[in-house]
Amino acid sequence: MADRIRIITTGGTIDKVYFDALSEYQVGEPAIAQILEEANVALKYEVQQICRKDSLDLTDADRDAIHEAVARSPERRILITHGTDTMIQTAQRLSSIQDAVIVFTGSMAPAKLRNSDAFFNAGCAIIAVQTLPPGTYIVMNGRIVDPSKAVKNRNKLRFEET
Repeated sequence: MADRIRIITTGGTIDKVYFDALSEYQVGEPAIAQILEEANVALKYEVQQICRKDSLDLTDADRDAIHEAVARSPERRILITHGTDTMIQTAQRLSSIQDAVIVFTGSMAPAKLRNSDAFFNAGCAIIAVQTLPPGTYIVMNGRIVDPSKAVKNRNKLRFEET
């Protein structure tokens, strides 16, 4: 299992799809597997869906389920796709797990949109999860950010460190 990556999906903007009849976005199927397939990524990975929620709707019970999935995973390289609004909270919740590389990523626009940052962020996260030492990280906008110092800059649509 050392060379395989566990990908945990929780929903968020990266997985949102537009429902024309409702004139709104809703969380759809996990986008990460299609992103990796289209990019011809040549590594072993397992996708595990924990929930399909906007991150503003995640509960403490959801965060506990994510924590448990990471703690029990036989893989020690874990990529988590997550909504950006509460990504920092969930990443901080998982920081107690010391024996794994845990990388959070997501997007500011749905992967289904042509100009989405989802593809770039997913690619960066795949490299990060394979090369970083054990710890918990947020990988967005071409940067690796420590969750304990992270802030989401809504005006610039990116994550930064304080």
